[in-house]
Amino acid sequence: MKNNPSDSQIWEQIKAELRNAISAQNFKTWIQPLQCAETRAGYLKLHASNRFVRQWIQTNYLAKIHTVAEEISGTSTVVEIEIGDTNGAQINQKNPEISTTPKRISEKPKVKRNTPDSNINSEYKFENFISGNSNQFASAAAMAVANNPATIYNPLFIYGGVGLGKTHLLNAIGNKIIADQADSTVCYYSSEKFTNELINAIRYGKMEEFRNKFRSIDVLLIDDVQFIAGKERTQEEFFHIFNSLYDSHKQIVVTSDKFPKEIPGLEERLRSRFEWGLIADIQAPDKETKQAILEAKAEKNNIILPEDVAEFLSSSVISNIRELEGYLVRIGAYASLTSTPITIEMAKEILEDIIVEYNQEITVEDIQKKVTSYFNIKISEIKSAKRTKKFVYPRQIAMYLCRQLTSYSYPEIGEYFGGKDHSTVIHAIKKIEAELETNTSLKQSIKNIRNTLLPS
Repeated sequence: MKNNPSDSQIWEQIKAELRNAISAQNFKTWIQPLQCAETRAGYLKLHASNRFVRQWIQTNYLAKIHTVAEEISGTSTVVEIEIGDTNGAQINQKNPEISTTPKRISEKPKVKRNTPDSNINSEYKFENFISGNSNQFASAAAMAVANNPATIYNPLFIYGGVGLGKTHLLNAIGNKIIADQADSTVCYYSSEKFTNELINAIRYGKMEEFRNKFRSIDVLLIDDVQFIAGKERTQEEFFHIFNSLYDSHKQIVVTSDKFPKEIPGLEERLRSRFEWGLIADIQAPDKETKQAILEAKAEKNNIILPEDVAEFLSSSVISNIRELEGYLVRIGAYASLTSTPITIEMAKEILEDIIVEYNQEITVEDIQKKVTSYFNIKISEIKSAKRTKKFVYPRQIAMYLCRQLTSYSYPEIGEYFGGKDHSTVIHAIKKIEAELETNTSLKQSIKNIRNTLLPS
């Protein structure tokens, strides 16, 4: 680090920057309690009080910490977060969770791989996938493929909204095949990673190597295939890889947030191939399935979750399981930090501005009416393509509220706003989320609109 300041000085400098980058409440809750355990050139180790705090930091703030650390040090810096006691001593815990890296907060933990590039997350297995009415068909289809790859259901196309378990099933297939057929080459790829590798192969003249790599795979698992739509070269290469694997009797499994015919910008030849095999959908989970998932997550993480709190969480309109699990972790972390038991009153207070109960049914039209009324504009204007701030800002707020208060996917929300692309919706939501960290006026506006939608 610059000028070789002490560990505490470096961490204080980083905290000073972070204090200005996130809300005071979040800083006090998550950043302030972290302890600096070690610093040296290009390396920073922090201690969190428990695994819940560590997981939350890794998911929400590690990227910011890493960026600030590099700005202060002037060099590439590895940031690690371990679990330590109040004196900074490392605690040896069974099944440590995520080993942090200097690059991305979203990178997966190290997992057992059957090849250097399999990318399979060993945490996702059929044994810990909670099956209910909403996902039974997709789960059964995935298990059938895992037991007999490239036989009856090839390709397998799984589609459903965000956070409903598609990635879990995709990795579960890979883990099952690896366990049963250790000599099989199984690879999991997000469509983004696939596209990035293709771009690098084109850039550095390694297209032959790229093609040979994918055509030698026994099982190819592609997540969120909708994101290759509109990318001509990516679709071209994937089309030929698909044909090569299919003709060689290799298993292909892809996931998407939409049925093949409903993916805008997807070439017809790819769409038809996705429909060659079995198409299985995952619906939004019912209350009972969500409660079962939350209880399983709580047991795994040693969170004492009372039944009434589990029922409260599962009674929300949110269908995104990852978000619900995040709320559970948030409650668990608060209980651990404050040494208080989890109660329904505490859960409602912690999640006051987030969670909405099922008995308060909200539609996209409701949200559009309330937002346009609040900003004194017309509904037709919020759905239009007008790019002036007078219309863009309310439109982004409305999209954000749709994501928070309904179970619609990004593309579905876009359709309600004049057929906007899913990427436009994602950008709008991320922009509002980022501004909420520091913009008190925006917080108040959203709170006021929510209050009109959710009368007490």
